[in-house]
Amino acid sequence: MRSELFAQDNFERQTQERWALQSAYMLRVGLGPDVVATKGAMVAYQGRMDFRHEGSGSIGKLMKKVLTSEDAPMMRVSGQGEVFFARQARNVFTVLLEGEALTVSSDSLLAFDDTLGWDIRRVQGAGLMAGGLFNLELSGHGMLALCADGAPMILDCSQQPTFVDPQAAVAWSANLAPGIKNDVSMGSLLRGGSGESFQLAFHGPGFVIVQPSEGLPVVRQG
Repeated sequence: MRSELFAQDNFERQTQERWALQSAYMLRVGLGPDVVATKGAMVAYQGRMDFRHEGSGSIGKLMKKVLTSEDAPMMRVSGQGEVFFARQARNVFTVLLEGEALTVSSDSLLAFDDTLGWDIRRVQGAGLMAGGLFNLELSGHGMLALCADGAPMILDCSQQPTFVDPQAAVAWSANLAPGIKNDVSMGSLLRGGSGESFQLAFHGPGFVIVQPSEGLPVVRQG
């Protein structure tokens, strides 16, 4: 049988690295140690795997999930072999944390080592009109994988104020405490607005990762 499908680049990567990019859009993780991933991110695996719901781990985090409606359902993957993760053919990037912390948009989180701790953080000033913005902070020692729509851009927030559409923000330095820049006024509401009424406002030593997309529209239940 002959086809361009059988090009060498399309076969599984053979590597000793535990975390490796199978392609720009797919992540390969070797088990051993457990991995926590967003539900629905697994596209294939080889070997013996067990997939279980990953709970909050503490009453405090459980209450935060309930009160904030932070929608980041996660699963724990255990076993031996290789598991492949992807999400809607989005670009995948790995980040090694060595005692640092990173705040991640839950929509951009793909998977992370279970050695990393996580918690829910609220964006200050994000009230009901902004949809109530909550994100995940990952910290400790271990690897994580993010996904983005296309090739992301990294902005240095230390030199001047930086403003980012909430749906375009992939992740940012955990030491940054973004606020909300609100351009809504009665006049703009009457005129229909610009469509860019709310932005995340960053300023200080750190960076923000921005994707060239505002992602899929978020449908919130009333």
